[in-house]
Formats: sequence, C-alpha cells, structure tokens
Amino acid sequence: MTSTIALQPVEIIHLSGISWQTYETLLQELNHSRRLRLTYNQGNLEIMAPSPEHEIYKKAMGRFVETIAEELEIRIYPLGSTTFKLPKLSGVEPDECFYITNLNAVKGKNRISLQQDPPPDLVVEIDITSSCENRLPIYADMGVPEIWRYDGNSFSINVLQSQQYVTVEQSLAFPNLPLAEISRFLQQVNQQDYLELVREFRNWVKSQIK
Repeated sequence: MTSTIALQPVEIIHLSGISWQTYETLLQELNHSRRLRLTYNQGNLEIMAPSPEHEIYKKAMGRFVETIAEELEIRIYPLGSTTFKLPKLSGVEPDECFYITNLNAVKGKNRISLQQDPPPDLVVEIDITSSCENRLPIYADMGVPEIWRYDGNSFSINVLQSQQYVTVEQSLAFPNLPLAEISRFLQQVNQQDYLELVREFRNWVKSQIK
C-alpha cells in the first residue's frame, strides 16, 4: 500500500469493510508519523488526527495520574498511546495508559501481546476530538478494568462490570481520593500556566492524603 492519508487537525474518517491485514499495513506505514490515531474493530476503522485542544487535556490528565502516584508512593508504568490488539478482531490506542497492579508483568517488554500479557490497569480517554464510545467495547473485550474520561466539561471514572463500563465515584487504581475534583483542575487547563496548575493539583493531592 502506497497511498497517503491527509487529515485536517480535527478530521475523523470512518471506514468499513477494512481487513485486519489492511489495518496492520496502515499501522506500519504510519509508524514514523504517529500523529494519526487508529481504532479498529471487526472491519470498522476510525482514523483521527487529534487537535491541540485534545492533546493538552491528554497531557494534563496523564500528568495528574503521575502526580497522584508520586504522592501516594504507588509504582506505575506509563505506556502512553501504545497500540493494543486482539489479533484479527480489534486494535486501539489509548490517549494515555498505565500499568499499576500488573506493572511487573510487562515492565521492560518491547512488545505486549494481550494473548499472554494483561491489559493496562488504567486508560485515559479525552472525548473532545471524538467520543470514545466506539472504543469502550474494545477495552471491555481486552479486560481493561478502569477508564478515566473527560469531554471538555465533565470527568468520570468508569470501571468494568459484567463486560460493561459503569460510572463510579471511587477509582480502583487510587481508592479513597475524591477524584471527581479532577474536573475542576481540567477546566483550568486553558486559563492557567501548565506547571502552576500541576503544582496546585499536587498540593490538593497532598491535602487529601493528610
């Protein structure tokens, strides 16, 4: 395949009838230009180019997860937008993902196979450029236990129960913290200096631990 796909900053393309081989070929061809995000599920392919707005929230949310882990002294293994696959069925690239409970099972591996390895313990999805609704069944099939979502207005914690994601108040990864407050900090992303916001968030986490 030698064709080139050009997308505008927030453009999304949906294709159907796409073979697994074509999806794999696209992943290889786009390997050196990973600005495009691909989601594949049983013949349906979404190609999305994240906007700057999407990326800043993604970055902030990932930093918040790392800050919580630091302050709680919990070991994490961040794998960003690693591509996870269920061969010949589905493939997905989270905005951010973290191994926590299953950290030792994958740390140091150059390749992760969900046929042998566990899925990430926590996935972060920013629903601004596109909704992650079409990715939820994929994450459920992979057995991802927890997803944090932010749509530009509200933040939610979603845990896997009986193959469905249910919105809850308490995180599996970081219980006993009122994480709904993350929404308040995310709403300040475009109004406040990034590092200052991270410092404020860290101070909030410290206050909750005390």
